[in-house]
Amino acid sequence: MKPETPVFVLWYDFTKWLVQKTGKFPKRVRFTFTNRIDNLALDVLQAITVTQYTRRSERKTGLLREINHELDQIRVLLRMCHDMEFLDHKGYEHASRKIDEAGRMIGGWGRQQEGADG
Repeated sequence: MKPETPVFVLWYDFTKWLVQKTGKFPKRVRFTFTNRIDNLALDVLQAITVTQYTRRSERKTGLLREINHELDQIRVLLRMCHDMEFLDHKGYEHASRKIDEAGRMIGGWGRQQEGADG
């Protein structure tokens, strides 16, 4: 098993926190917001893992772009959940900080890959 990258550790811990938080959303939104947010967060975790094991630089770059798109989707959904008062302000701020931090790490990883290509 490869050593865990810092972004994997960050996202793993965030996903555990997020799943606990979304589990407290009202039952009426569990099959809409909760499932979609949780699945996206798990997709990001899975994509980070796949990226760690991918050797081809252009494939890594594509995976990292996909991860960034999924982070943006999670941002929008959590913003809506905050606006609809399913997620409190403190939780929304925490999530925003963690998603931004992960985005910066993914962006740096992507720039590193682009440098390896050229």
